[in-house]
Amino acid sequence: MKKSLIALAVLAASGAAMAQSSVTLYGIADVWVGNVSVDDGTTDTSTTLMHSGGVSTSRWGMKGSEDLGGGLKANFQLESAVSMDTGASTGFDRQAWVGFSGNFGDVRLGRVSSPFDNVQAASTALWDSDLSPVNNPGGGVFRTASGFIAKPTNTIYYKTPSFSGFGGEVSYSLDEDNEDGVFQPTEIAITSLSLTYAAGPFAAQFAYQEEKRADVPTDDDFTFMRLGASYNFGMATAKATYGRAENATGTVSGATHTADAKTDEWQIGVDVPMSSALTLSAAYAVSTDEAIGAIPEVERSGFGLGAAYSLSKRTTVYGGLKMATQEQTGVNDIETTVYAVGVKHTF
Repeated sequence: MKKSLIALAVLAASGAAMAQSSVTLYGIADVWVGNVSVDDGTTDTSTTLMHSGGVSTSRWGMKGSEDLGGGLKANFQLESAVSMDTGASTGFDRQAWVGFSGNFGDVRLGRVSSPFDNVQAASTALWDSDLSPVNNPGGGVFRTASGFIAKPTNTIYYKTPSFSGFGGEVSYSLDEDNEDGVFQPTEIAITSLSLTYAAGPFAAQFAYQEEKRADVPTDDDFTFMRLGASYNFGMATAKATYGRAENATGTVSGATHTADAKTDEWQIGVDVPMSSALTLSAAYAVSTDEAIGAIPEVERSGFGLGAAYSLSKRTTVYGGLKMATQEQTGVNDIETTVYAVGVKHTF
């Protein structure tokens, strides 16, 4: 009898603990099939391919929280990117953090999405997808869309509570430089912040990120800035974005250092709901690298058209096209065209 009572007490305590804690397994499976063609004036290539993450990066993860009482919670998240076309995964390369949240806000320690990454695409039309002229692959024109480090390691992150529609985030990522004279990819100190506002049909975002690499002179830090806004008119949502990058060239993750490089870029777009399930979207974007010494100005421009149809709350099919052109004095124009159809499923 005494053993039965003890067992019941243990089960009751376990049930209470489970009621105060939660762990969720989640993910996104997103893949498209299409064609990417590139004409640089000398060579014309055309590739039919399957590509992972057309609207959202394919991923799986675990997240959870424990109620510590008094409004305080302990939280964690582990998230890994998955290539739907190959099945490859590289560990928890998107999120790997633990922290606390409460009335004071949200604190996270580990590998965390930077505040810049969290809001930089909030006003990008075409669902911030591969069909947007802003983004790679296939002729994406913005440097502030992918040249920055989106998921820095060794990060201390803080998010404020919401105040009358205003919110903010700030983070600092340690470079862990041992000063041995040999640069490692992790030896980058990153400061990132964002400010947001949303009320009714209007929303606005500001984001800034500075990256100090151990192998780059102090006054040549990579800097990225993005300002965006959107307004929902009911029949359509207008979106606009302005960005600026300094000392950074290249439009792939982890930009190449170029001293005194400056890039200004902007995008305008619109999302038009045709029904509760169907949305059409279009955007035009321009990015201009200022001339540096003997290197002439470079301008990239492009537009995208797309449609998304929701089959359910968790499954969407999408498709469209993107065309982009790079122009530089004395060099042949580079023209890129992308056609794609895809499916996104969340779980």
